[in-house]
Amino acid sequence: MATTTKIQPRALVRASGGPRYAVALAVDALGTGMLRPFLLLYGVTVLRLSAPVTGIAMTVGVVVGLVCMPAVGRWLDRGARSTVVAASMLVRVLGVALLLATPAGHVWLFATAALFLGIGNQAWPAAHAALVSTVAHGRERDAALAGGRALRNAGLGAGALLATACLAGGTTALHALAAVTGLAYLAAAALAWSVHLRAHPAAPPAKDSAGEPAPRMGALLAANVVYAFCLNLPEIALPLILVTQLQASPVWSAAIFVTNTVLVVTLQIPVTVLMSRFSRRTVLALAGVVLAASYLGFLAATSLGHGWGAPAVAAVSVVCTIGEIIYAGSATALVAALAPVHLLGRALARFQLSTGFGLAVSPAVITGLASHGSAALWGSLATATLLSASAVATEKDQGTRLSGFRRRARAGS
Repeated sequence: MATTTKIQPRALVRASGGPRYAVALAVDALGTGMLRPFLLLYGVTVLRLSAPVTGIAMTVGVVVGLVCMPAVGRWLDRGARSTVVAASMLVRVLGVALLLATPAGHVWLFATAALFLGIGNQAWPAAHAALVSTVAHGRERDAALAGGRALRNAGLGAGALLATACLAGGTTALHALAAVTGLAYLAAAALAWSVHLRAHPAAPPAKDSAGEPAPRMGALLAANVVYAFCLNLPEIALPLILVTQLQASPVWSAAIFVTNTVLVVTLQIPVTVLMSRFSRRTVLALAGVVLAASYLGFLAATSLGHGWGAPAVAAVSVVCTIGEIIYAGSATALVAALAPVHLLGRALARFQLSTGFGLAVSPAVITGLASHGSAALWGSLATATLLSASAVATEKDQGTRLSGFRRRARAGS
């Protein structure tokens, strides 16, 4: 069992790419927070599209955006780092420009804008993780990845609050909101590119005398699809349950979302550092157990009815957020630790592909299960998450052996 890593603030900033890169992350997150939650509203209010058509166009944009991930992985493995991060921001500038140029009623231009926004949103996590993995290693890298997530959640929350304040202005304010978002992405891209970070592509290592196989991450990637569902619970499952089944005030949903954001911002780094005393695979499996327990907690809370149901759901949501924090702090770090240096980009791209797929299908799965009642929703999620945690844990011996082999190889280089 390893000792807990202690990360100083300045070291954390350096490990995250430096002050300019940290500002780029904050600006990018602020822009995403301003636009992403209100893209549907923009399509319906400004472009006069129907809600179903707007939703389908947005979903298609996200799903098709996943197709770019193999190319992003290969680009990263050729050594690109800050350039890919900047490109993920610039492609969203193009999406916002198309959005502003789309006349009312033109669904295909709106779908194309959503596609570019989707490509940027899907490419960014892998590119960011590859950049951090280039300037930081080991547990310092884990803490830097956690710090980036905390900063991004803070920016997303602040952007959403700014956008909410602008909604009173109607169509004109939504136009201005989109324009400001495009400028934010442009500024973030310039800051990220100015870091000028590039890795020297690593040659594939010769096969060692023991015939060490390449890491098998199939079970990890499949499990990640299920784990990713927890990221959509505060925005989809909990509001759906609170409003339709418990007839609770929308204030409860808003309070849960704000609490989730605050907890992630304040606890992501401390929890990740605290968990560094255990192996990443063990921590990821633990995250699945905590999430499954919270799902069963939601099942029990909804059975309390209208009076105590909403407060109980809010209380259990804190446990769910803790599980989300543990998951987010260990999953990407585990992939980065397992992947050979020359395949890091493709491994991170495959991981993001699994995350993006989970986020894309979770709204349909959650709403479909919820239509059959709370037991079907929370029981299915708990079972699937426990099975995923078990799949992660069963690869522990192989993953630990491979990870230890690589650590010894890198220490000697």
